[in-house]
Amino acid sequence: MLQNFKAISLSYKKAPLDIRELIALDETSCRLFLQTLRGFIQASDILVLSTCNRTEVYYNADVDHSTQIVKLLGITKGIENISQYLDFFTILNEHNDAVQHLFDVSIGLESQVVGDMQISNQVKQAYQWSADNETAGPFLHRLMHTIFFTNKRVVQETSFRDGAASTSYAAIELIEELTADITEPSILVVGLGEIGADVCRNLQDNGYKNVKIANRTQAKAAALAAECGMEVLPFEEIVQGMKAADVIISSVARETPFFTKEMVKRLNVLSFKFFIDLSVPRSVETDVETVPGVLVYNIDTIQSKASEALLRRINSVPKVKEIITESIAQFNDWSKEMMVSPTINRLKNALETIRQEEMARYMKKLGPKEAKLMDNITKSMMQKIIKLPVLQLKAACKRGEAETLIDLLNDLFDLENQTTEAGQISE
Repeated sequence: MLQNFKAISLSYKKAPLDIRELIALDETSCRLFLQTLRGFIQASDILVLSTCNRTEVYYNADVDHSTQIVKLLGITKGIENISQYLDFFTILNEHNDAVQHLFDVSIGLESQVVGDMQISNQVKQAYQWSADNETAGPFLHRLMHTIFFTNKRVVQETSFRDGAASTSYAAIELIEELTADITEPSILVVGLGEIGADVCRNLQDNGYKNVKIANRTQAKAAALAAECGMEVLPFEEIVQGMKAADVIISSVARETPFFTKEMVKRLNVLSFKFFIDLSVPRSVETDVETVPGVLVYNIDTIQSKASEALLRRINSVPKVKEIITESIAQFNDWSKEMMVSPTINRLKNALETIRQEEMARYMKKLGPKEAKLMDNITKSMMQKIIKLPVLQLKAACKRGEAETLIDLLNDLFDLENQTTEAGQISE
């Protein structure tokens, strides 16, 4: 049977953040949605991927279920009229387009930050949910493992994943460099705009445990702290928090610097203290660095690191695409061979039946040694007889001519009447 892989995608390319937030699914919702799809649409190999930048459904089906999938998504999210957002979705009903898209997303070609390191783990997680909910069949299993192998090749053979190519990732990379000699560094994040929130999530992803966050809006800090497993520092206790911190990350939005030289002097710095200023305009006064033991890194420093990494990644894109093309070609060969696999098994079963019937005619006349020898000889003969038809079938698959040969073998050996039992001779 030919595969009919399809995809429906809502991503940053067509949908603004407020729409993506409205439709995004957490782990519990993803698992529930998988079960809903399994029960309401005639499809197999279902994968649901939901991140801050995209919510996507991949599935195998003969017909287009995109409209129904969007409606079911609305039910899962409690959105009464989700059809109003249909124009934000991209529908991929061509098998090759859907396969290509999943490869490009999984490797990071479709990410806002090219080569995003998080997406690979997010795709693996989505695949695990499919496996757990029994919505992954042989096709999806093979496809996902091909993607994972391709990702390893990309890491090993290109610079596509080298360095930190976003401001928040670059900040984490700088923190790692600055605190290399500090066991469990204490980090304070002040200001939780988009970049500040991303930094907190990246700190969590990179295993930093001793992190406090502060924001003028306490509720926003509390919500992010709950998400990332961090401690909220009341805004009025900023100075005490600064004293305890090795690294202070600021993304405070205001017209004049929040951290002044006079404020920092009162800390009586006894060891190095690092300020990372991610704000524009700057939120750390220029003269702060004149305080002994204090070092300041601003957005230009961070973005310079990110730009260098991004350039290396962009230069690697042609090689990455070449690797993906090779992997898809290999996967497509396997996918086509799935079409002839039942015929191969029926042919083997037919020949094995003949072998067993002929063996039975002579077994009573043979001793144990002769019987064993005959069994080995006939098995070897059968393997040699079937080898050429199998090779010809697989070659015909690659040429797109398998159906003619399948019909011929079916007629020659009456294969349609052969029963295939689980556990019988494997290819």
